[in-house]
Amino acid sequence: MIPRRRFLQAATVATVAAGLPATAAHAGDTRTGDAARTAPPAEGTLTDLGPASVASPLGNAEFAGGVLYAGSRGLSPNVVGAYDVAEDSITAHFDIPTGIGVWAMCKVGTDVYVGTHSTSDLYKLDTVAGALTKVASFPDHFIWTLAASPDGKVYLGTSEPGKVKEYDPATGATRDLGEAVPGEAYVRAIQADDTHVYAGVGANAHLIAIDRATGERRDLLPSELADRDWVSSMHVSGTHIAGGMNSLAELLILNKADPSDHRVVKATAEGEKYIVSVLIHDGHVYFAGRPSGTFYRCSLETGELEVLGVPYAEAATHRILAHEGRVYGVQDNAVFVYDPATGALDYRNLVQRGFRAAAEEPMSVHSDGERVYVGGKSGADIHDLATGEVTRLSIPGEPKTMLTVKDTTYLGVYTQAALYSHRAGDAEAKLLARTGNQQDRPRELAYDDRTGVLVMPTQPEPGHMNGALSFYSPHTGEYVTQRPAVERQTVYSVVTRSGIAYLGTLTQEGLGLPPVTTTARLAAFDLSARELLWQVEPVPEARYLSALALGPRRLYGMANTGVVFEFDLRTRKVTRSLQVGAKGGDLFVVGRVAYCGDGDKVYKIDLARFTAKAIVTGLAGEWFGGEPKLALDPSRRALYGVKERNLVRIAISGRR
Repeated sequence: MIPRRRFLQAATVATVAAGLPATAAHAGDTRTGDAARTAPPAEGTLTDLGPASVASPLGNAEFAGGVLYAGSRGLSPNVVGAYDVAEDSITAHFDIPTGIGVWAMCKVGTDVYVGTHSTSDLYKLDTVAGALTKVASFPDHFIWTLAASPDGKVYLGTSEPGKVKEYDPATGATRDLGEAVPGEAYVRAIQADDTHVYAGVGANAHLIAIDRATGERRDLLPSELADRDWVSSMHVSGTHIAGGMNSLAELLILNKADPSDHRVVKATAEGEKYIVSVLIHDGHVYFAGRPSGTFYRCSLETGELEVLGVPYAEAATHRILAHEGRVYGVQDNAVFVYDPATGALDYRNLVQRGFRAAAEEPMSVHSDGERVYVGGKSGADIHDLATGEVTRLSIPGEPKTMLTVKDTTYLGVYTQAALYSHRAGDAEAKLLARTGNQQDRPRELAYDDRTGVLVMPTQPEPGHMNGALSFYSPHTGEYVTQRPAVERQTVYSVVTRSGIAYLGTLTQEGLGLPPVTTTARLAAFDLSARELLWQVEPVPEARYLSALALGPRRLYGMANTGVVFEFDLRTRKVTRSLQVGAKGGDLFVVGRVAYCGDGDKVYKIDLARFTAKAIVTGLAGEWFGGEPKLALDPSRRALYGVKERNLVRIAISGRR
């Protein structure tokens, strides 16, 4: 693990400080002297524990002259940092005022174009003048990819749906070229030459060539690859097109003059699934795989495959670029540099060279009683509650859910639907298993005392049907996956008791796949027999059940609509329901009350009267994806959440 102060030591003055003093605030707290020091804080008292998760994740980069311009994602604001290769340092930052991240960049002459998502804006960075200008806005959810044509037009690949768009820097005009493939949600890769725009499509793979003059479309994907998921990365040269495909880690190389002249190259690292970035350069195709992080090279002439190394184990490479005879790979907070002449592979941490680190949108929060884990991009920040020290636990992915059993904390990690474990004080987390089964997004973790099994539900990869349940035994190390758990849905929330797992579902299967069911379900699953016992729809038209919690005699749940319901497990009926929050969040039963949140407020529910009141307001939590989280301290006297992007401790009484 890395102490946060070391992680930030070379960052710019604008870096968010990690050592903010803890402060408590409560409008009605006027105690002084010994009483204030010894009495427990009033319910709803907030203690600010500083930035929840500090990171510097990159999404893309582009060279202009001798400078690599790298764009961040998940910060506020996001930035483009200028890495001067000769000086080996970050020499400038340019704030990107809109959007939650930069996935897409390209260049036209000395201008670098930057595409954001949520909101989707296009910026021009004049690298000569050092000036940034927003030049266009789009209604699309994401700008995933940008490419410049030889005559200086900028092409964009967007979602949802998967469209191709054009921006003309000469006139400022934009043009919508429509959906690359009607009904497909994503254009994740785009390239352009003098005559065509090439779009890599998912969640069902297509490689579409669009005639720039006539708009005529042609699918270049060979028929034997028609059942693949994605063409998710791409590069073109004067003679070839190279496309990276998911989920079998295949590289497609096509002859532009005769697409029937093609070859498919399989990445060789064990367990490889994705080809995440591609570059055609000097007679070779360079490409990077996941989850291994392996860097490969394939000869255009012979198809010979070489493994060049693993710059950083399991890291994603967002872009591969050529500059002055070397090949650069852009990863989270770093670049690697490969010299084809010598075979040398160098790794350069950009934060250590001055790239700005800042508070990111956190993804998950969990407390083991002595420390709080906050999940984010490429790991988790661990806050020691006794000392205030914050350390960074690096993990190749995004911890979406966490749970402590005895002295071990388990982390469910996206994108591989992976399960990791971590013991307090250990420098690294341990990979226990990857789910496979076309799953990528862990949704929850629960442990059942009777069976000794950890349960992790997962959402399928984009475009795929049926979520899964995985079962891990800490005693034996066995990891088993069952798919589906609830037919044509994803399990979103889970709680266990006495060998039974109670499941709350999400109607969405893989992203980009239209839901075939309309209402979220509550289901019971026998952990010994590994079979579904029953299922009901407790909240009409609910899209998902965000949380479940068990009381002595009843089960309680919260829907995405903010409705909290009480459920009689004997009669399998909803006995009471109550509109509580603006949206669904986590829910905990503590004695005869329950606590839940919607990202802005924390509510206390009297389970006898079934009434609710807000004990905290104005959190304005900036959670990644807008999915609010809460964690219950094992003492059952505190909750943990975020106020904007700072971690806060929320005092609770557990009493009506």
